[in-house]
Amino acid sequence: MEFLNHKWKLWYKSLDVNHDGKISFADVEESRSKFAELHKLLGDKAKGVKIDMEGWWIKYILQSKDGEISLDQFLQRCGSEYEADKAKFIAKMTECFNVLFDVIDTNKDRSIELSEYIIAFQAFGHENENLVRKSFELLNPKDGLIPLKDIVNSWIQFTTSDDPHKKDVVKESFEEGV
Repeated sequence: MEFLNHKWKLWYKSLDVNHDGKISFADVEESRSKFAELHKLLGDKAKGVKIDMEGWWIKYILQSKDGEISLDQFLQRCGSEYEADKAKFIAKMTECFNVLFDVIDTNKDRSIELSEYIIAFQAFGHENENLVRKSFELLNPKDGLIPLKDIVNSWIQFTTSDDPHKKDVVKESFEEGV
């Protein structure tokens, strides 16, 4: 459980978009606004993405619009859900990352190119583009694209695998400073 707790701490830190030490609706606002702005989304497209991102945050992270979650609460929730029913936790993480990356794939081509990847990380407060580029390369893009399923699977592994010997590109990226 110690290994998963380490990874969940990295995930928590990545979700603290405004870097204030807690996850709250302020992080939702910042991430969805940055995402729409960086993608230059306008009108209904911008509104739809903002609604979808808010829904993801509320369903999988905050659990209510006025919610706030500390690191200890986040670790407790992940740990108790994982220990109660590992298969159910994996199913939840699978849904969580399928939903998130479907929103991030704004052109709906079922793959992520470097520019989309950079924008997604910037929207979540990760500004070091060189490290984000390295992270992208860890996913072994083919012709400049990473299939959405590969990214989703890497995040599922990151949040659910308790095997410290298995290569984990998301963990590696966060430990490198992304």
